Amino acid sequence: MVEYNSKKGIKKLIKKLNDLENLERLKIAEEIAEAIEKGDLSENSEYKIAKENQRLLEIKIFNLKKKINNTRIIDLSKINTTKVSIFTKVKVKNIETGECIYYTLVPETESNIKKLKISIYTPIAKGLIGKKICEIAHIKLPNNKFVNLKILKIKLDKDSYTDS
Repeated sequence: MVEYNSKKGIKKLIKKLNDLENLERLKIAEEIAEAIEKGDLSENSEYKIAKENQRLLEIKIFNLKKKINNTRIIDLSKINTTKVSIFTKVKVKNIETGECIYYTLVPETESNIKKLKISIYTPIAKGLIGKKICEIAHIKLPNNKFVNLKILKIKLDKDSYTDS
């Protein structure tokens, strides 16, 4: 599956991969070595735990490499702000309550609900993507209820898309 990300987001993923490969692998190798020094491996629970941690780490590394290889960097200058898409900040109005709120649609790795940065894979984001100003998104939520959001404003969210 192709994923889209910012330069900032891909750098974060690469740093995490480097930490796993260079720091976490070393730490687990040391744990395994310590467990081996204690003798009989057939009854050594520390050794079994360390080996299981090593297996889980290798799965994480594999999955992260796969994610990085399948990531495409979004060019901010090519984002069309006439419709909702990734890296847009969208002002919506809940038709039922009248409440207005801004959501920023970001890659999953950059989501932060406290800052109202929602993953493009969330039901709300999926319902908003492709909509234009004045359109209403009819969104089915995970609790099987529906919410109707009217698009009031769409703009680029340059804070989410930084090169640093």
